[in-house]
Formats: sequence, structure tokens, C-alpha cells
Amino acid sequence: MTYRIDRVQPGDWERVRDIRLRMTKDTPMAYIETHETALTIGEDKWRFRAGRSTQPGNTGYAAVVAATGEWVGTMNSYLPVADPGEAPPFAWLYGVWVDPAHRGRAAGVTDALLDACLAWARDEAWVPEMRLHVHEANLRARRYYERRGFLPTGDTMPYSLDPSFAELEMKLGLKHV
Repeated sequence: MTYRIDRVQPGDWERVRDIRLRMTKDTPMAYIETHETALTIGEDKWRFRAGRSTQPGNTGYAAVVAATGEWVGTMNSYLPVADPGEAPPFAWLYGVWVDPAHRGRAAGVTDALLDACLAWARDEAWVPEMRLHVHEANLRARRYYERRGFLPTGDTMPYSLDPSFAELEMKLGLKHV
């Protein structure tokens, strides 16, 4: 199967909504909102979510089946707010999901999405590293990030939907060419 990686555009709000609902249903521990909460979000907020991908300091990508146009994955990144005159020290990776039927190394969807986010952080945002939070029980995601070179920082934070679990912070240094 052939995939392409598209930058999410403001007009993609319905696709953003649809894939977010699939995400929260498939892997509820991976996001800071429940499926039930996502179902209650109105059009204005979905439009905002789609539109922020094109705002300065933000990006978002969709993995699309080339033959059908179906969205089968998503990944986003943003720069944290820095002090005036200071450059952000890293970019955050978030909203990572690939449909179960399109997962795995052979498909290459997750790698292609991550490559797009890393290229944005390195070549457009010009930051020295990418960071992320991953639920401590999401072993599949943790193994993937480790395979791609992310290392634990040692920092954790309570998982917002169930503070008895932690989110682990990981980072990856970016080499500028």
C-alpha cells in the first residue's frame, strides 16, 4: 500500500475530528481526553484544532492512503512558549496514532509521520531536540520511541485522567545539517 504524508489544513477539521474519535476509542490511555469528552466537542473547537497545524510554532501531519484518501494516522508537534527573545529549547511531539491495520515497521506509516515531525522541528523550528510524554503502560509506544532513539529524561508527571499512572518524558537530540 502506498501512503503520503499531508500537512493538516484548517479545512480538514472533519477529518481531524473523525481520526481523533478513532484514536481515543482505540488507545484511551494515550491521550488527555476521553472518547466521551471528544464526542461532545463542537465544530468550532475541531476547526481550531485543524487550523493550529498551520500556525507558527505548530505542525500536524496525516498519513493518507494514496489510492483512497483515507486518513490512517496522525502526528503533531509544537514549540513551547519561550521567554521573550529566547528560542524554544525543544519541540513537543503529541497526538500520535496509527490505525491498527496500518501499524508496524513494514507499513512504515509511523516512521513517515515521525520523520515529517522531526524534519519540521529540525529544519523549520530549528530546535535541538524533540520531547514527548508517553503513558507508562503504553509499552508498544515506548518501544517504538526507543527504537527511534528517544531516551527517558527521568522526568515524570501524573497522567491527567488517572493520577495513579505516570507519563514518562522522553527526548531525542536533533542534528542540524
